[in-house]
Amino acid sequence: MSKALGTGRTALVVGCGGDQDARMATGRSRWGARASRTLHAPEGQSVAFVELFFDLVFVFAVTQVTTVTAEHLDLVGVGRAVLIFWLVWWAWTQFTWTLNPADTRHVVVQVFTLVATAAAFVMASSVSLAFGDEALWFAIPYVAVRLLGLGLQLRIANAGDPDGAPRSSRHVIAWVGMSTLGLVAVLAGALVDTPARAWIWVGAIVLDLLAAAIAGSSDDPWDITAGHLAERHGLFVIIAIGESLIIAGTAAADTSRSLDLIGLAGAGLVVVGLLWWSYFAWFKDDLEAAFAETAPAERGAFARDAYSLAHFPLVGGIVGFAIAADLMVLHPTDSVDGPTLAALGAGTSLFMGATVFSYWRLRRQVLLPRLAITLAASAALTLVVGTRPVVPLTIVAAGLAAVAFAERDRLPGLNGFGTGSRGAPAPRGASQPQEPPSSLNDHSG
Repeated sequence: MSKALGTGRTALVVGCGGDQDARMATGRSRWGARASRTLHAPEGQSVAFVELFFDLVFVFAVTQVTTVTAEHLDLVGVGRAVLIFWLVWWAWTQFTWTLNPADTRHVVVQVFTLVATAAAFVMASSVSLAFGDEALWFAIPYVAVRLLGLGLQLRIANAGDPDGAPRSSRHVIAWVGMSTLGLVAVLAGALVDTPARAWIWVGAIVLDLLAAAIAGSSDDPWDITAGHLAERHGLFVIIAIGESLIIAGTAAADTSRSLDLIGLAGAGLVVVGLLWWSYFAWFKDDLEAAFAETAPAERGAFARDAYSLAHFPLVGGIVGFAIAADLMVLHPTDSVDGPTLAALGAGTSLFMGATVFSYWRLRRQVLLPRLAITLAASAALTLVVGTRPVVPLTIVAAGLAAVAFAERDRLPGLNGFGTGSRGAPAPRGASQPQEPPSSLNDHSG
């Protein structure tokens, strides 16, 4: 009997081992299939968690730019902040273009993105060092993020379509080549002292713009999904708006409670809500619908202008508002000074003005009420220098509310949205606006 039991135990062990080997083989097979499939995204892919993770780190970088600017709110400080912010923004927007046609479930794409996220975190935490003696702590991880994005972009372009059909990559090669020159300029600038560093980094920005101009004018169409690109920019905007609240809330936590603070906080929350409304109530979806209607050969140029370039001042406007809100909350009873008012007025003007330009670029229509009311509100701020902070915030809130009222006919479900000269709204689909929860319910990455 002992022999039989021993044989049974042996058989049991062998059987369990066989099952375990089978499971391991199945796992390896699935992993291999996942790693070996094309890098190109399947049709209708929405934003994945790995992209949101990447975005959060870059919004942290924008927050660091906000902090540095608030501490040096003069012409030199603002000029340096614009340079740093451009580099941060361009690294993000380049990677956004890289991931747009990429299969974000593919292990190679996920590894590239996570490594780039780690490098971006080092870059973001070194924003304050960019114009100091330790500028390489900012420049090297910045270059690393860009090179990872450019390398992955080349791999995806050479991988072809999901069905294996080849796709021209000449425009991507031209873009990568010119962009590499800009990266060399960033490293060179980090090795010299200011003001030479600032001028060399201006040269790097010019090279970035030349790269975008050359790539956008190519006859080869860019592989861009409208819904995905619009969703990435929308998510970045909403996270940046949320970060502005966090900055103001952090300042409020260290300020004694008073009626002035309560009134200021209330006015600030109204402004933030109206900024959200001006972008998400109808504008984002209508802009995306117009982008989806563009011809494939022109889509690269439209994406560059209406999204990558126009959203730079738009997010910069959020930075300006966050700076003003931070300074006001810290001193709710003091008279507001010129630099703080300038940050508030420039911030709201940049935000709203960028939406006007984006819309004109895609729809060839000027949002006249939005433009006129924003300019009038910004001009009114020049009359309230020396007043309590709640006064200029109330003026901005009133201006944004007036814009919302003037554009009420554009809201979904009301007369004017998707009708008239623009035609009826197209059905929802891969190239049309997706509901925000779609990206959060996508467990792919």
